[in-house]
Amino acid sequence: MILGKLWKALAAQMNKVANFFWTADPIAQLQYEYDKAVDQLKEGREGLEQYRALVERVTRQVNNDQQHVASLEARVKAYLQAGERETAARFALELQKAKKELAENEAQLKLHETAYGNNVTKIKHATKKLSDLKTKIQKYDAELKLSRAEAEFAKLATSFNFDITTDFGQIEDVIQDKIGLNRAKVRVAADLSGEGLDDIKREQAVEQAMADQALRDFEVQMGMVTPETAGVKADDKELGSERTTQKST
Repeated sequence: MILGKLWKALAAQMNKVANFFWTADPIAQLQYEYDKAVDQLKEGREGLEQYRALVERVTRQVNNDQQHVASLEARVKAYLQAGERETAARFALELQKAKKELAENEAQLKLHETAYGNNVTKIKHATKKLSDLKTKIQKYDAELKLSRAEAEFAKLATSFNFDITTDFGQIEDVIQDKIGLNRAKVRVAADLSGEGLDDIKREQAVEQAMADQALRDFEVQMGMVTPETAGVKADDKELGSERTTQKST
């Protein structure tokens, strides 16, 4: 009685462990069953091929028997026509045995053909069932993964509380501080960009004045203007000369 209880307790624990592994990954269990069924179907197909070879062998035997029966019938008729009844009787007896053997082989062939056809139908049906199972496994796998993702998202959604007292809130404050610091750097750089602007403008004005003076010196050296009229542009001087000429004319 004690051993019986111990065995039941052990069986219960083993069943518990088996159920754990069974439910841990149901898709893997389905795939295992599918692979096992595929292997069985392969074995069934090989057996069907061997059975078909038997059917072909019986078919050849029936064909040979039919030819033998036809040959014996022809001989019986020929010996009867020749008046050799004793020889015809001997072949008639052999013909009787051949017809009996032919009938038995035809019955066997019909039985084998029927069995082969039934097995072909069963394997075709099993193949379709396996195809449906494969599609179902893929569907279940996708749905299971999607449901897990939805469950994780739902769990995270309840945790995404950006209150200042939570870790998410503190992280958000750090991010905002970094954003503010970066913007401050940009503002300081923009404010500092105007420093020394007046000095730059004065330097540019001095350079422009020096360039104008150099141009006047060049005009005096080339005789384009006199030192007295160096302050007057050459084109204005030429226009004045043309006006004087026109008046004298």
